[in-house]
Amino acid sequence: MPDAWLEFLQLLLPFILVGFGAQIIDGALGMAYGVISSSLLLALGVPPRAASASVHAAETCTTAVSAISHVIHRNVDWKLFWKLLVPGVLGGVAGASFLSNIDGELIRPYVLAYLAFIGLWLLWRGLRYPPQRFDDARFVTPLGLVGGFLDASGGGGWGPVVTSNLLIQGSSPRHTIGTVNTVEFFLTLSISFTFLLHLGWETFTTATIGLLVGGVIAAPLGAWIARHVPARPLLIMVGAVLTLTTGYGILRSLELIG
Repeated sequence: MPDAWLEFLQLLLPFILVGFGAQIIDGALGMAYGVISSSLLLALGVPPRAASASVHAAETCTTAVSAISHVIHRNVDWKLFWKLLVPGVLGGVAGASFLSNIDGELIRPYVLAYLAFIGLWLLWRGLRYPPQRFDDARFVTPLGLVGGFLDASGGGGWGPVVTSNLLIQGSSPRHTIGTVNTVEFFLTLSISFTFLLHLGWETFTTATIGLLVGGVIAAPLGAWIARHVPARPLLIMVGAVLTLTTGYGILRSLELIG
C-alpha cells in the first residue's frame, strides 16, 4: 500500500506543480490560470479535450472562492455581469461540445497556436502597459461569446481575452477584474458540466486532482504577489512563459522535436 501511494504521489506531483504555478500567476494578475495550465498539460502530453476538461473541473473550485471574495469586497459591476454571463456561458458550452466531439490530436497544433497567440499578446500588453484608456466598454456581448468559446475549446483564455479587452475599452480595472472573475465561476461550471455529459468521468482525472491541490495551496501566495509585485513585469513573464511553452508544444505536435 505505501508503494502504491508513493507511485500515485509521483504521478500527481507534476500536475500539482502546474496548478501551483498557474494559480500564483492567476492570483497575481487576475488571469491566465486556464491558458497556463492548459499549455503545460498539453506539453506533458495530455490530450486537448482532457486538458481542457481537467482545467475547468479544477477551476470551478478556485473561481467559486474568487467570486465570493469579489462580491464581499463590492468589486462586481452587476450590469456588466449580466451582459457577460449569458453569452459567456453559451460560448463556453458551444466550445466544450465542439472539443468533445472531434479528434483531439488533430486540433492539438491549432489549440497550441491559439495559446501561443495569447502568450504573445500578453507579452505585448506587458511591454505597452498601462493600456490607453477610451470610453466605456461597448462591445461586451460578442466579447463574452467569443471569450467563452475560446476558453472552453482552448482550455483557457476567458480572463486574458475578456478582461484585457474591457480594460482597453476603458472599463474600471477594479470592477472589470471582479466582474469577469465572478462570471468565470458560472462559465467554468457550465463548461465542466458539458464535458461531464460528453466525456463522463473522464473529466475527473489525475490531472484534475493535481491542479486542484496545487491551486488551493498557491492561492494565498498569489494574493500576496499581487499586492507586492508590479503588474508590468508579471504580464511580461506570463507572456514569455506561455509563448515558450506553447511554441515547444507546437513543435512537438508537428514532430519537429524528438
